[in-house]
Amino acid sequence: MCAAVVAMAATAACRGVQDMMAPAGPAAHRIAVLGWVVLITFIAVTVVTWLLILWVVRLRRGQLVTHLPIDADEDRRWIVVGGFIIPVVILGVIFVVMLKNMSAFPMGDAEMGTPADIRVTGHQWWWQIEYLAGGVSEHVEGANEIHIPVGRPVDIELRTRDVIHSFWVPRLHGKVDLVPEVVNRIRIQADDQGAYRGQCAEFCGPQHAHMILYVVAHSAEEYAAWLEQARQPSAVPDDPFAQRGQQVFMSNQCALCHTIRGTAAKGRIGPDLTHVGSRLGIAANSLPNDVASVTAWVTHAQSLKPYSQMPNITAFTGEEVRALTTYLSGLK
Repeated sequence: MCAAVVAMAATAACRGVQDMMAPAGPAAHRIAVLGWVVLITFIAVTVVTWLLILWVVRLRRGQLVTHLPIDADEDRRWIVVGGFIIPVVILGVIFVVMLKNMSAFPMGDAEMGTPADIRVTGHQWWWQIEYLAGGVSEHVEGANEIHIPVGRPVDIELRTRDVIHSFWVPRLHGKVDLVPEVVNRIRIQADDQGAYRGQCAEFCGPQHAHMILYVVAHSAEEYAAWLEQARQPSAVPDDPFAQRGQQVFMSNQCALCHTIRGTAAKGRIGPDLTHVGSRLGIAANSLPNDVASVTAWVTHAQSLKPYSQMPNITAFTGEEVRALTTYLSGLK
């Protein structure tokens, strides 16, 4: 990924923008329009309601308030018009427009008609990303970041490995749930290059709020280059200190839980770490991808993200931790 896109993505990561009213794709634009219509409508209804309340209070201030009998024509007219007809018309129009919006979004295999480009699997509490373009040998796996070409629709297959999660990137589309034993679909498109923050939108356990993902949109050329690079195995480190870190990784429980393509590490419990050094964040983007955070995560993960599957590893010496961090940071 080129330096310009990395800088753009890092800036967006720091801001953490998740504004559904600032759409960056066609699906999100339709949802934002509906959102503005609903917001303005209900603001108007609220203003009218309060004006009526203030009018009644001003009209009867200092007087003994008496009510007409319940069967009086005037009372029935207010009840029928203000309490039934107007709310039904407003909610009915919004409901019809919402259904029209929903029908415009292809969600399942039948509507999309083609295999998915990317498979996203939810875990407690991280996102497994599999790129399905090309043959099986060309498939590649990542975590917590979805890279897509700009200006083109991308079909994403949604699964879960444990509980219900919900995929939501507010500036690109609405929410779609990941349900056990069910395969859902979503089609996203980014109109501009950059990084778009997403979130699990269904409470899924103690670290639900720390289940963050980014969709990084590249130009077509940059995306092709990124995908080609992502398909490559990890490079053998040249730095002797990083080589020591690789030995530490392979000789401890790290290799039992994580995969690093090009090495003997084939673990499937945690995220693939083949190119972890190039990611925007770690711990499902709840921490920045810098030396201090990686060091803290390796040794005291349960203090930073309690109940995650990453254990505290306190058996390392200081030198081993520094070597391991150097190795992981160099996996790009």
